Amino acid sequence: MKKTFIGDILQNMMPYLDNAQLEYLKQSLETKLQDFEIIESKETCQRIDEDDNSTLISSFIAAKRIEGCSEKSLKYYENTIQCTVNNIAKDIKHFTTDDLRLYLTKYQERHNSSRVTIDNIRRILSSFFSWLEDEGCIFKSPIRRIHKVKTDKIIKETYTDEELETLRDNSPTIRDLAMIDMLASTGMRIGEMVLLNKDDINFAERECKVLGKGNKERIVYFDARTKLHLKQYIESRADENAALFVTLRRPYERITIGGIESRLRKLGQNLNIHKVHPHKFRRTLATMAIDKGMPIEQLQRLLGHQRIDTTLQYAMVKQSNVKLAHKKYIG
Repeated sequence: MKKTFIGDILQNMMPYLDNAQLEYLKQSLETKLQDFEIIESKETCQRIDEDDNSTLISSFIAAKRIEGCSEKSLKYYENTIQCTVNNIAKDIKHFTTDDLRLYLTKYQERHNSSRVTIDNIRRILSSFFSWLEDEGCIFKSPIRRIHKVKTDKIIKETYTDEELETLRDNSPTIRDLAMIDMLASTGMRIGEMVLLNKDDINFAERECKVLGKGNKERIVYFDARTKLHLKQYIESRADENAALFVTLRRPYERITIGGIESRLRKLGQNLNIHKVHPHKFRRTLATMAIDKGMPIEQLQRLLGHQRIDTTLQYAMVKQSNVKLAHKKYIG
């Protein structure tokens, strides 16, 4: 209760004092009140300003929207923060480091969550409270002393050359073959591919413009084989839909992410290829590009990553190439 009392005073004085003065005031209050006990009624202790909490969360989401975050990311941020607030059941301005540390611990135990998941929650809460601190809503972020969760480095699978050729040779339709080629040669996200229209394709330059995360446009490129199969697919269609890829049956609607994922998963099961899904094509292209010497900055631009650290997570250098490099430079 004493911490809350001091915290309330500091919040009230924030508009009038700088950080050094606030720190001195905090130390003075703690010294003067150490021999006193502050008692608050049960009703007051349980009172939570839900309107204020809701306003702070909404304002943060609005700020992230202006920064260009996708609606999918915004929904994830909002749900994560709201879940935290609901479980701690306090005014956001009164959250302490212990509150958040206990919440993360219980969340991991209750959901048997991986360390990656817990660190994602910590990262979102860190962004939220840092924003509140920058906006002058709180004196100090309570999550500042909760450090990044150490996670295991897992080398994620990529397709082998043989697996890619097997998928191509056994594609049940020309549409499926064109989709596989498009994913494999461009490295685009599945969400970017489903938004493509026929008019977005520049066959002469073997390129197309995609709308990536944060509504950022970029150019991606495809190879000659993809060009050939795309043309064959488009010429085989009898519908007038502007979408590049549509369903196989009437009314020939734009294909969805779930539709492509399901189609590829079934194809992989039939061919006994482990974990066939769209994102694996993107990871495979990144790994192949690094192995063949593409500069990481160019790969970053090709994949549409804002930070180069993200690109490095996608590009897994093959162990066989490490062995060859060792022989060349050291052995």
